[in-house]
Amino acid sequence: MTEFDPAPESEDSQRRWQEGTDTFGRVYNVVLGITSPTTYTDIAELADCSPNAAKKHLDRLVEMGIAHGDSESRPATYERNDGYLEWQDASRIATELSVEDILERVEELENERTEYESQFGTTDPSDVSVFEQGDHETIHERMAAVSEWQGVIRDIRLYELARQLSQNDGHLIPA
Repeated sequence: MTEFDPAPESEDSQRRWQEGTDTFGRVYNVVLGITSPTTYTDIAELADCSPNAAKKHLDRLVEMGIAHGDSESRPATYERNDGYLEWQDASRIATELSVEDILERVEELENERTEYESQFGTTDPSDVSVFEQGDHETIHERMAAVSEWQGVIRDIRLYELARQLSQNDGHLIPA
């Protein structure tokens, strides 16, 4: 092992992973952490369970809308449903903040978006070429600014969803 290799997992870290978390919880946590379609056998290995147990719980997560599954691929692959995570974030915001607080945050975010639009002379961050300007430091600063701008746009959509949930007693559509 070189000094740059990751430290091998100890038995303590293995026990901490399993302590207080059942198989469903471990599969759930693994699927939330994956960002691309992953075979159920790989998820089983990460969740420290049998492939059959992982597949059973992954199919349940698909039914719940938490994951997407492709049962046509061999072996079947699964990935998290980002829409579910966004809804979960919006629901948390709607629970923690008042409608007035949400609207105030949206106004702050819209001001930030306007500043980025003015800075880059466009309303769409994908129109910005970060490499057309100068040195490495300038390119890095432009990349960071465009990334933050995309985050602001995402947050505006998230807070708008939270406002709808908050104003409709947890529902997207008024009763």
